Amino acid sequence: MASRPDLILASASPRRLALLNQIGIEPEHLVPAHVDETPEKGELPRKLAIRLADLKAITAQQKARQAGISANALVLAADTVVAVGRRVLPKAEMMEEASECLKLLSGRAHRVYTAITMLTVSGAKRQRLVETRIRFKRLSSKEMEAYLASAEWRDKAGGYAIQGIAGAFVVKLNGSYSAVVGLPLHETAALLAGEGYPVHFNWLNQSSLSAV
Repeated sequence: MASRPDLILASASPRRLALLNQIGIEPEHLVPAHVDETPEKGELPRKLAIRLADLKAITAQQKARQAGISANALVLAADTVVAVGRRVLPKAEMMEEASECLKLLSGRAHRVYTAITMLTVSGAKRQRLVETRIRFKRLSSKEMEAYLASAEWRDKAGGYAIQGIAGAFVVKLNGSYSAVVGLPLHETAALLAGEGYPVHFNWLNQSSLSAV
């Protein structure tokens, strides 16, 4: 009987790791994949998310092999893109970028695309793309100034993190909250379970502990 596969998470994001931990999954290996996230000319937001998730998975797999990590491992990567129409919003690094993002998001709807790519032990590739629609309230100058002063926007797609202060700006969300944070849990668990990863193992352990 084949041993169950290990899991490589191709991310340095503490948010993605925390989401996996939330459903009882602790990856055996963390192999961050730093790639160029610049959109190609004319590239649509959903295509960008898929391409970057693919690139991160492949990059992490190559790094893992170079490090001598077991070939009997699944590689999981994700990428999140925030867009207003066809316009991809940046991961804000400067306050001016964050300010521009807030102005674009204020009082209107936008979409968050999170793609996940899983490379299987057999060499196959599994993918999912989750689209979530979000509407922000109309932000006052005072709210924008206060949020910018918080610096929470730094290195966040679209200049905000829904699980933080900016959660107060969300009027409506249609889709997956966890996907907006960085990893769609339903789709991720389904992909892992389909490849023999013991998604529910820690759930059973937790049940036993609760019964004591």
